[in-house]
Amino acid sequence: MTTNVSAYAAPAANAPLERTTVPRRAVGEHDVLIEIKFAGICHSDIHQARDGWGEGIFPMVPGHEIAGVVTEVGAGVTRFTAGDRVGVGCFVDSCRECEYCRQGLEQYCTQGMTGTYNALDRNGEPTYGGYSTHIVVDENYTVRIPDALALDEAAPLLCAGITLYSPLSHWKAGPGKNVAVVGLGGLGHMGVKIAHALGAEVTVLSQSLRKQEDGLKLGADHYYATSDPKTFEKLAGTFDLIISTVSAPLDFGAYLALLKTDGALVNVGAPEEPISLNLFSVIGGRKTLAGSMIGGIAETQEMLDFCAEHGLGAEIELIRADQINEAYERVLASDVRYRFVIDAASI
Repeated sequence: MTTNVSAYAAPAANAPLERTTVPRRAVGEHDVLIEIKFAGICHSDIHQARDGWGEGIFPMVPGHEIAGVVTEVGAGVTRFTAGDRVGVGCFVDSCRECEYCRQGLEQYCTQGMTGTYNALDRNGEPTYGGYSTHIVVDENYTVRIPDALALDEAAPLLCAGITLYSPLSHWKAGPGKNVAVVGLGGLGHMGVKIAHALGAEVTVLSQSLRKQEDGLKLGADHYYATSDPKTFEKLAGTFDLIISTVSAPLDFGAYLALLKTDGALVNVGAPEEPISLNLFSVIGGRKTLAGSMIGGIAETQEMLDFCAEHGLGAEIELIRADQINEAYERVLASDVRYRFVIDAASI
């Protein structure tokens, strides 16, 4: 038997979000019912609510940075009990059988992962995300939030945190590695924190020096404005790894020129427009232009434990649910330091 819960939804593409109710399934054998305490606002929420990445499923309840408390568990649940502090990220199911699911890389499931929102579940029903009071999730797609992390500061880690942790880990950022983060926003600020904690030398590449003081406080060793053409001359051949967090198209040739031989430029931001590239930018220097998408469940838990160990919560601005539409416009204007988080009690 389904239960209706309060939520904020976009009734149609590009429409303002408004308070409504959405159905949640009954708690199944391996499900947990989570009372959502906080939900982060990710730029991808805006892309999807405004059909920037293709036609969406409406009404749409965005939100895949979810932190809350378990209030009920199914009869077969073994990993959680009522009262546990938990999180839910960008997906709530996958095929569980393909080679990638078996490796703990559920985000690359060959059948396609089931998004926390704007997707269809196994029964063909729409999924609704974290801008709501409660959510029912399979225990195998739920992670534990360590006590050392405040729930409001932990919520953005379920997307922003893992989105940066995964490529930093995969490309082995650490002592002796020179890492650049392009963009100091919701994603980028976590990239700086995590790369610094991993022991890498960290540089921020931002359009201006407006956030330089913040970047250095967050752990950056260097900070440069990409609007200054001398930056690209000065930093040519400097970096082992560059992670781009921005959603606007870049001059990829210019950024690839900043890499050492065998360096990698990894994109975690997802521009809506296609890009063009002169392949000599990668041929010269045996460079890699790559992408990375969030992380699997095990790696997400690893990231949360790492952040707890190093005291790495997100820098947040807590808002009420009736401020979501205003927050969207402020995200687009880069007017947030560095992640809006919705207090679900206001929903």
